[in-house]
Formats: sequence, structure tokens, C-alpha cells
Amino acid sequence: MLKKLNEAMDYIEEHLEEDFSLDKIAEYVHVSDLHLRKIFFALTNMSLNDYVKNRRMSKANQELLRGKSVTEVAYQYGYQSVDGFSRAFKKWSGMLPSEAAKLQKCKTFQKLSFVVTIKGGNMMEYKIIEKEAFCFAGVSKRVPMQFEGVNLEIVKLAQSITEQQRKEMHRVQNIDPHEIVNVSYESDTDFLEEKGELTHMIGVLTTREDVSDCLEKIPVPAGTWAVFPNEGPFPFTMQDTMARIYSEWFMTADYELTKPFSFSFTKMDGERKDYAYSEIWIPVKKRG
Repeated sequence: MLKKLNEAMDYIEEHLEEDFSLDKIAEYVHVSDLHLRKIFFALTNMSLNDYVKNRRMSKANQELLRGKSVTEVAYQYGYQSVDGFSRAFKKWSGMLPSEAAKLQKCKTFQKLSFVVTIKGGNMMEYKIIEKEAFCFAGVSKRVPMQFEGVNLEIVKLAQSITEQQRKEMHRVQNIDPHEIVNVSYESDTDFLEEKGELTHMIGVLTTREDVSDCLEKIPVPAGTWAVFPNEGPFPFTMQDTMARIYSEWFMTADYELTKPFSFSFTKMDGERKDYAYSEIWIPVKKRG
């Protein structure tokens, strides 16, 4: 994956003056668009789209300092009007392109390259499971994106579950894991940025057809899942494991992400405060 990331950066550099879609980058390095964007964000805390914009503006700034006119640079980097380019440049640099050229001021954003850094030595336990088609059945609501700490809106969702809904979840639950699970989906940013909202469901896994209308159903096709057990202070340990899955495990694993969601369950320890055992389930496929 490291080689593919660097090939993706090279592709971007070679096409900065062209109007290309981001899925072309993934196609060039032979990984899924979703997988490339997710891994890139996990490693850089920046979306791939923002990286391309930053590199284009940095190169445009250099061209202005070399004496090219604002009009030339605007069209060189794909803008349909000088006004559009000027607004974007000012938002990026804090000054108009004409001011940058006159004052010979340059804001730079360097090309990224990825290298392996060996650190820690902590092992990640995981298992690969083939799972039949099933449905999530539960209750859901739109909640704000939050990568760290306890999401209070999810707490409120849990508190809103009625006794009827609890009984129905217990009745239809019939496949592993036999736990109350949390699944997040339909993120405004495909989970690439901590902003906007997502839909969060609290429910169970089932293959039954007779689920009551008091619960919502989300169908999930048969597929492969990577399962990551973790134990420690909650929610830090689970959130740290999730981050390491994308920033470490996917870098060397023979698998890639297939869907922009995961599900998990947590068992709180009755003897230790804020301590829990959790499992994170990630939908994956073998790399071709």
C-alpha cells in the first residue's frame, strides 16, 4: 500500500494542470477509490480532494512569482474565470493573486511522500470471517460526526429505545455476534472528515424476514469481515484501535475496504470503571 500511495502522489503531480476526477487516481494505482481516500485521510488527517487543491494553489503561486499573469495561471490550473481563481487563491493564501505577484510572496504546500516508520511494537489481534447476507435491525437517528470521546447524541438514542423495541431486537437476533451492535453509515463526508452528520443505528444482526415495523432494517450482502477485538479504557481503546486499523493494519494487510461503514459492540466491565471489551467489524475484500 505504501508504494501505491506514492504512485498516487506522482500521478497527481503529473496531472495538476488537468481536470481529473479523484477516482482516476485510484484506478491508476489499482485500488478502490473508497480505500485510497480512507487510508490517505487516516495518515494525513486531510481529504485527498483538499490535498489536490493545496498542491494546485502552491504551484499556481510559484507561477505567479515567475512572472506569469493572473489570467494565464487561472486558465493553466483549470479555472473558468479569473474571478473564480482569485477568490479561491485568496481563500487559500489570504491575499489576491495580483498581490502575491506584486509583493513576491509565496505560500507553499509540498508534495507528500510516504515512508515506513517503525514504532511501538504493539500487535493488533484480528480474524477474518466470511459472513452470509443479513440485516441490521434496530433504531437509528442522524447524529453529529465525532471521532473522539462519548457522542452524547448516541447516548440519547440508546435512552430512547422502548421496551417493545428491545423485545423485538431480542426476538429476531439470530446470528453472530449475538450482541447489541452500533453501526454508523450515510456519513456526509464518507467518514473522511469530522464534520457534518451520519446515521447511527443501535440494533442486532438477523436473517429473519418477520422483523416488526417498530425496527428499521438495513440489508447487508454476504461478504468478508476483518474483526478486531480490543480491551481497555472506554471509549479511548476502541477509538484508538479504529485509527490504527486504517493507519497501520491496512498498510500491510492483503485486504482493502469495501464499504464506508463498520459496526462494533462493547461489553462494559462491571468491576472496573470505564473499562470494556469491544470488537470492531470492518467489511473487506482480498486485494486483486
